[in-house]
Amino acid sequence: MDKNLFNTWYNSLLTIACLIFIFFVGWNLIDWIINQAQWQVVEANLRLFLVGRYPQSLYWRVWIAGLIASTLTCLSLGIFSQNIPKKTLIITAFLSSIFLVIFPTDLNSRLWLLGMGILGFTSVWLGGKFAKFIVPWLSLAWLLSFPIILWLIGGGLGLISVSTNEWNGLLLTLLMAAISILLSFPMGILLALGRTSDLPVVRWFSILYIEVIRGLPLIGILFLAQVMLPLFLPIRLDRVLRGVAGLILFSAAYMAENVRGGLQSVPRGQIEAAKVLGLNPALVLFLIVLPQALRAVIPAIVGQFIGLFKDTSLLSLVGLLEFTGIARSILAQPQFLGRYAEVYLFIGLIYWVFCYSMSLASRKFEYRS
Repeated sequence: MDKNLFNTWYNSLLTIACLIFIFFVGWNLIDWIINQAQWQVVEANLRLFLVGRYPQSLYWRVWIAGLIASTLTCLSLGIFSQNIPKKTLIITAFLSSIFLVIFPTDLNSRLWLLGMGILGFTSVWLGGKFAKFIVPWLSLAWLLSFPIILWLIGGGLGLISVSTNEWNGLLLTLLMAAISILLSFPMGILLALGRTSDLPVVRWFSILYIEVIRGLPLIGILFLAQVMLPLFLPIRLDRVLRGVAGLILFSAAYMAENVRGGLQSVPRGQIEAAKVLGLNPALVLFLIVLPQALRAVIPAIVGQFIGLFKDTSLLSLVGLLEFTGIARSILAQPQFLGRYAEVYLFIGLIYWVFCYSMSLASRKFEYRS
């Protein structure tokens, strides 16, 4: 502090002025949050924020889907964050307990949250303790979990079907972001490989797709997906699938450029050495080139994932009541008119929690890889 903040008299004055400004703004913000803000708008509409119009009698399916996702997430966290200090776990458990106490929901939901918390901490411990046995099966478990979660939420095959028109709020945001990320990533890799291909047709098609999509705004692509896709497809897709299609088409183009940057960072000698060892082009690509290329661009890829997660908020402009869209419908209620600050601060906090968690996980993954 003496070297960086108080090394000269004018730096000392500037530091003191900044501290006074930060204290003034922080004090007024805390005073507004505690004494002036009317958080009843969040408490009264918490179910709408989280699951929208999803049938209340079927909430148990959403909770089970959440248990599956949180268990796999905590297992992955335990694997990539081995040897977590006990102090960190104690602090996390304490903060989770406070959150459970102040969370504005009923007893049944608190019990589900308690169960998810206990299972999450157990999964973190198991992931760190038995990493060598879990790692070979973790990717398969994640791949199998997606259709199971979609089956639980959407129904069918023995369960009561729930229309996608009733998938709203944070539930819809998470589902659309997860599906878009899962499908745009391999599509982006294929486009990047196509752009570097020696086949002119493949290369020029990939270049044309990437440059056209990158030259269009996302909101325009979402409107085109909602209006134009039904005209070209023999089957009629519902609005959720059309929204996912728009996100995938948009994100894949940017993902392709990120991956192409990683491909260009792989030294030519690596490829020549692999060919000397007798590996065919497919093995050279999947065993030598892609692992190094993807490792080099992990920050850019995760940044694209975070941007895609936040871009789901634009779906509210095409009639989908995701997290931001359901907030706008809540603000239209007569008893909550003008409560913009409380509502948008709440949804901003939720977005920040998920985005920061993705960023933190990427740093752990980058360090381990």
